[in-house]
This record gives sequence, C-alpha cells and structure tokens, in this order.
Amino acid sequence: MTDAAVPKGPPPSLLELARVFFWTGVFSFGGGLTGWIHRQVVHQYRWMENDDFLSGIALAQVLPGANVTNLCVYVGYRIRGGWGATTTLFALLAGPTVICVLVAILYHYVADYPVLQACVDGVAAAAVGLNMRIGIVGAQRVVRKLAPTIAMIATFVAVGIFQWPLVPVVLIIGPLSVAAVWPRKARDHA
Repeated sequence: MTDAAVPKGPPPSLLELARVFFWTGVFSFGGGLTGWIHRQVVHQYRWMENDDFLSGIALAQVLPGANVTNLCVYVGYRIRGGWGATTTLFALLAGPTVICVLVAILYHYVADYPVLQACVDGVAAAAVGLNMRIGIVGAQRVVRKLAPTIAMIATFVAVGIFQWPLVPVVLIIGPLSVAAVWPRKARDHA
C-alpha cells in the first residue's frame, strides 16, 4: 500500500457515498471504524489523498462529538460538499440506528427470560471491568506525579463522594491541573 493514493476520476455520486457509508455502519462493531473508512476512502475508492484524510482525523478528534461521525462529515464535505457531509453521516448512522431500535423492541419481548438476563449481566460486568482497567492504567500513570495525583483524588472526592456535578468539577479542576503541570513541562523541554 502506498502512503498516499491520488484520487482518480470524478467524485462519487451521493448514492455511491450512501452505499459505502451505509454498509460501513452496518458491519462496524467496536473500534477500528476510522481505519476501515481510511481503507475505503483513500485506498479502495481513491476519493481522497492520504494527507487530506489524516487532517480530517485530527480535526474530528478535536471537535465535540463522536470522532467517527465528525470524520464522516469531514470526508463527505471534502468529496461532495454539504450534501456529501449530510449523506455520509446519515448513511453511516441509519443502519445501526434501525438495528438498535429493533434490538430494543425485541429485548422488550424477551427480557423476562433468565438466560437473557444472565447474558446482559455478564456483558455489563465485562464492560464495568474494562472501564475499571482503563481507570487503573490511567491512575498508575498519574500517581507518579504530584499535581495530577491531587487532581485525580480531588475529582474522585468531589464527584464520587460528595456527588457534585461532573462538568463544573472538571471545568475547575482540569485547568488547575494543567496549570500545575505546565511550567514543569516547559522547563523539562528547555
């Protein structure tokens, strides 16, 4: 695979964009969707150059919202303008939305079966375990430094014990934590 694929020919139709992004959404499970979109848009269909796509990833990650939906809007806009952005976003989300609604309806009818409850409990426990692991890994990295450790403990106490709202706590503690580390980072690089 080359580092950059040069787009060839006219841009795809809105119907073609919808087809590709619809099936991408339907068959995407878990992470890795950005990589799949990259493979299709840059290498398979050659609708964008690699550098342009990577710029889209960076932009998608700094904007609010889900990275992959932001990326779809960027890709669609770069390929076909506003209608392309609308098409890629709607197409990516349409299939999974319908599937989720159907599963929710089905769940309503089978929710009383003990085996299903056991499965849901098992999946929930696994999800909690994964979140705890991420928390532990993050905490292990943080506890090596005083200011981030204080910020972590203060956030835990404020939200976990005192039940204060998360957003105001983070809006106060976050900048204080960054300010406490910032001068040291500047001195370390000097």
